[in-house]
Amino acid sequence: MSNTTKSSLPVVVLTLGDPAGIGAELIARLLENPEATTHANIVLIGDPWLWHEGQRIADVHVKTQSISYFSEVRQRPDASLPAFLSVETVNQKDVHLGKAEAAGGRSVLQILDLCMDAVLAGHVDAICFAPLNKQAMKLGGLSHEDELHHFAEYLGVKGYFCEFNTLGNLWTSRISSHVPLKDVASYLSVNRIMQASELIYQSLLDSGVAEPKVAIAAFNPHGGDGGVCGREEIDIIEPAVRELKARQWPTHAPFDGPFPADTIFLKAQAGEFQAIVTMYHDQGQIAIKLLGFSRGVTVQGGLPIPITTPAHGTAYDIVGKGRANPDATWHAFRIACRMGAARLSRKEI
Repeated sequence: MSNTTKSSLPVVVLTLGDPAGIGAELIARLLENPEATTHANIVLIGDPWLWHEGQRIADVHVKTQSISYFSEVRQRPDASLPAFLSVETVNQKDVHLGKAEAAGGRSVLQILDLCMDAVLAGHVDAICFAPLNKQAMKLGGLSHEDELHHFAEYLGVKGYFCEFNTLGNLWTSRISSHVPLKDVASYLSVNRIMQASELIYQSLLDSGVAEPKVAIAAFNPHGGDGGVCGREEIDIIEPAVRELKARQWPTHAPFDGPFPADTIFLKAQAGEFQAIVTMYHDQGQIAIKLLGFSRGVTVQGGLPIPITTPAHGTAYDIVGKGRANPDATWHAFRIACRMGAARLSRKEI
């Protein structure tokens, strides 16, 4: 694919993440790879001092093309260099490496909101952000439970949305997310399970999987043991799966379940399924992180634009030491590129 044809590549935004974490180092390592610009028309947004520090810590030098507005990116005749949009959101003296602070959280929110404005203006096709810290963001003014809900409100999303976690060819979604475990059962409904299942199926198609198969997890131990260990499977999950199966699909029936949560990942690991819809956060997260913590990616599903990020955190314990592993960042970037390309192709039809 040519990286010089402005209409052929999706515009993908990269951010530097929490300034007190490893994000800037990760992005420097990502953009050190010359292959990156063959997949997207890249625009990096961030504070110049932070971008300089990221390159210094990674011991790399990345050439970029300075721009003043997001609107310039798509019109560039040559996308062989990442564009750099310089902003001033936080003073270096106000950032203390390895600490979650309000100054860093405000910086992250300001940059993410600028990215959302670019989405609404039609200037970008996908976003990949370096790791954030929710505590810092809340200290800095985040009023939602997480960044996904912030994105959804900012972009005016009215339909169903949820996080996906991916590891290689395996994707997971969940019916409930950052809520107390005692409240999870109240989030389960036929409609939510169907929406989550259909959303991850479509997202897999957009990411390049030709015929994805989706498994739906049970909620109770042993899948409820026929109702003696809970009735959520009988009353909610099984009806949702039946209704999904009854719908018309292009080439195959892509949904099955419910499967007990303690064996469902064995089926996926054997290649029977490409996605699992779980009922709560740790039901899927423990398995995904055990299978490959350093390679996992989070995809924000149900938004009008693909947004991805490495599934690991800001790694405050190793910040500034030049040891950040860019594998998950690379995978997050590549998913953003594939999904951004699918979005761009739909716009051009």
